[in-house]
Amino acid sequence: MMNTLLPSSLLALTGTLILSAAEPIPLFNGENLDGWHADVPAADQKENKNPSFIVRDGKLVSLGKPPGHLITDAEYGNYKLEVEYRFSGKPGNCGVLVHASKPRALYGMFPQSIEVQMMHRNAGDFWCIQENIEVPDMEKRRPRKDGQKFGGGPKDARRILNLTDDSEKPLGEWNTMTIEARGDEVIVHVNGDLVNHGKNASAEKGHIALQAEGTEVEFRKVILTPLGD
Repeated sequence: MMNTLLPSSLLALTGTLILSAAEPIPLFNGENLDGWHADVPAADQKENKNPSFIVRDGKLVSLGKPPGHLITDAEYGNYKLEVEYRFSGKPGNCGVLVHASKPRALYGMFPQSIEVQMMHRNAGDFWCIQENIEVPDMEKRRPRKDGQKFGGGPKDARRILNLTDDSEKPLGEWNTMTIEARGDEVIVHVNGDLVNHGKNASAEKGHIALQAEGTEVEFRKVILTPLGD
């Protein structure tokens, strides 16, 4: 099994899959972006490109532009992730990606992963990005056009609708999203409401990523708690 290094401040070496329960791990330290790296395609050809992700007033901020992803250096599996976020200005789009692997695997932008949507009024949708996951009532909750298949490719039906669109707090207030990745299941709550539960995921481990997707979003907490067997 490949070894995976947790954030350097922990000085801990473990397998890629975290199998035993442990204390919560703050993935964001409130001071800098240690333990993360950015993948922003627009920065490839231009030096000193404005950053898409910064730390401001103790918060991790996705500025939304240029589009890209902030990705953990480490891989994780079998965990609960708790994220507190808000759209501080205009409502818009963002997401948390779990089980991320190959960079820019879709449209030259999105890493291979399963996205948990944070888009305003759509929090908790799944988007399959060169990976796949299943939910009950697939025909109803995963709209597809004629000839589409359920999958994570560019021509597939990739969006899985959440169970409720009324779990988000008013614009400007802090939301809590928890993502439980246990084996091949991904379970999502927003402000305590179950908003999605998928099974038979095609990946069970990988990096965690935050998006820059057009709108500024603030994060004040990103905490991972390893789960037991």
